[in-house]
Amino acid sequence: MRFTPEELAAARDRLVPDVAASGLRVLFCGINPGLMSAATGHHFARPGNRFWPVLHASGFTPRQFKPAEQDELLAHGLGITNVVARATAKADELTAAEYREGGRLLAEKVARLRPRWLAVAGVTAYRVAFDDKHAVIGPQERTLGGTRIWALPNPSGLNAHWTLQTMAEEYGRLRAAAFAPDDPADNEPSAAL
Repeated sequence: MRFTPEELAAARDRLVPDVAASGLRVLFCGINPGLMSAATGHHFARPGNRFWPVLHASGFTPRQFKPAEQDELLAHGLGITNVVARATAKADELTAAEYREGGRLLAEKVARLRPRWLAVAGVTAYRVAFDDKHAVIGPQERTLGGTRIWALPNPSGLNAHWTLQTMAEEYGRLRAAAFAPDDPADNEPSAAL
C-alpha cells in the first residue's frame, strides 16, 4: 500500500492499538509508531524495518509475518505495544518527559497484563523511559512486578550497526529465555520497580 506524503503527514499523532492479552510470553515494545504504522494501523509497518524478518529469523514465528498479520502473534504468546503511543516521523521528535510518562504507563500496562517478559526494542528508549542510564542490550536486573525486562536492539533500518543476523541472535536469546521449560525464576519473588 502506498501513501502520499500528505496522507503520511495526516497520520502524525495517531495511535496504533496494542496487540496484547494477559499472560503473554513476550510483550514487545517499540519506541513509538512511525507515520507508516499510524497510517496502516499496523506496528513496524515501514518497509525496511527489520522487526518482522528478525522475529522469524530468531525463531519466534514459524514464518515471516506481514505487519497486517500482527494479530496472529497472540497465538504464539507474543504481543506489541510502544513506550510512547503517539506517532511521529522520527523518534527524536519525542521529549524526555514523553518517554518518562510512557515508562510509567507501560509499567501500569505490564502490571495489568503480566507478560513473562517485556522486550523494549531500543535500549536508548528504555534508558530514558525507566531512568536507567547504564542499561545495555540484554536482560535487565530491574523487573516490573513479576515481569522481567530485556532491552533489544531497535529493528529500524537506521540502526545499521546491528545486522539482521546479529539482531536475530539477540532476539533468539530472548526467545530461549521466554520459552524455557520449568524456569525456576517463574516461582521466585521479583523485586518491584
